[in-house]
Amino acid sequence: MIFRQLFDSVSGTYSYLLASRHGGEALIIDPVLEKVDRYLKLMEELDLRLVKAVDTHLHADHITGLGALRDRTRCITVMGEQSQVDVVSMRIGEGDRLHVEGLSLDVLYTPGHTDDSYSFIMGDRIFTGDTLLIRGTGRTDFQNGDARQQYASLQRLMRLPEETLVFPAHDYKGDTVSTIGEEKRHNPRLQVRDAEAYAALMEGLHLPNPKMMDVAVPANMRQGLLQAEIARRGWAIGSTEAAALIGAHGVVLVDLREQAERAKHGVIPGSVHAPYADLQANLRPGGVLHDLATATGRALLFYCAFGERSAMAVQAAQDAGLLQTRHIAGGMGAWARAGLMVERPGCRAVAAQPASAGGA
Repeated sequence: MIFRQLFDSVSGTYSYLLASRHGGEALIIDPVLEKVDRYLKLMEELDLRLVKAVDTHLHADHITGLGALRDRTRCITVMGEQSQVDVVSMRIGEGDRLHVEGLSLDVLYTPGHTDDSYSFIMGDRIFTGDTLLIRGTGRTDFQNGDARQQYASLQRLMRLPEETLVFPAHDYKGDTVSTIGEEKRHNPRLQVRDAEAYAALMEGLHLPNPKMMDVAVPANMRQGLLQAEIARRGWAIGSTEAAALIGAHGVVLVDLREQAERAKHGVIPGSVHAPYADLQANLRPGGVLHDLATATGRALLFYCAFGERSAMAVQAAQDAGLLQTRHIAGGMGAWARAGLMVERPGCRAVAAQPASAGGA
């Protein structure tokens, strides 16, 4: 496995690059905007292809690299389903798994520092964001933080095997890694009797706001691809208009989501599955989507969760010369809000349920 812990000294942020092999797919956790060139250079040196960029929560002390990495690599951006970021490519929730080639991370919802905080378990290690730091914990006094919720999240983490390696999103003292056992015994904020004592401890800290907060939070909440530009070019249609095309001879609906998303949220009846991860191969001559469009003359109508992947797919298809391509603006989120039908394997068609606000 390839594992790199990368550090931004200005914000004290750790970012983590993960891949199973040289030449394979990669995932990065908590990237920093100013370090994007460094990440891309490292991935070039290691012969890696970035497919997912993940933030553990909405950061207040630096501007995320999610948007820049998406724009430069067409990777999938990922955040928790509670996040109020305008658009990311994939929303995850408690109990989900985050996959790239050869690697799988278990998703844990660990609120308290913020209401959209997540941790990720991969084998012998856990990436804790700002929930659990080395000999500390994330503050709980803004962004819908809640000390009692964080105490419950920390207690959950403390039930992991003591040898589990702890990799946080920040450190300001030079420490790089800890273990659950070390934190259980030596983290001063965990030496309290109950949630009320923890809340009293956190409420007494009276910490100043992060220096970058007024800039970082608004910037980090506006990460979405400008789907308005895709619409301006005439490459987008609304969900109700798309529903009228189901079964139409000249149109193929193409679902770009991963299989787990399809199982969780359902699919538009009559659509074919062509995961976004395989998009470039599918658009080349001999690829499934290229041949489907050119052999039959049918238009491709892409959709995903909330529109980001499908907007990028339309641009990629247009660049590949497949001009009869559009996408469903707002994706399955808009589809659900319109109360339109979805199918699930082995079940009859049902009305879609609205997903969490903001996503793609």
